[in-house]
Amino acid sequence: MSLLSAWSLTPVLLSGQGSGASSGIIGFVLPLVLIFGVFYLFIYRPQKKREEEHKQMVESLERGDKVVTAGGIHGTVQRIDEDSILAQVDSKGTKLRFDKESVSRLNEDKSNDSD
Repeated sequence: MSLLSAWSLTPVLLSGQGSGASSGIIGFVLPLVLIFGVFYLFIYRPQKKREEEHKQMVESLERGDKVVTAGGIHGTVQRIDEDSILAQVDSKGTKLRFDKESVSRLNEDKSNDSD
């Protein structure tokens, strides 16, 4: 088979319209591989990166850090236990205990809130 005739068969093999089992397999497998590749690049990898950043943020929490929970509650970390955090949520001394995983972010605003 000459190079010219092999080159002319390439579009037929990739489109799945050629004869034989190998052209059908290529036509079936190639789109699946592309779908999984796009899924990995745009969904799985960024999610893993966010999870790792959140884990590092939770591990680096210290007493006095201002945090915001997933429920939107703002508080100041008073005590950190193995799997929970005790946070003061207002100036009157109200304290709530949260799971570490419920802390969604650090509140970068270091100003004192006065009611």
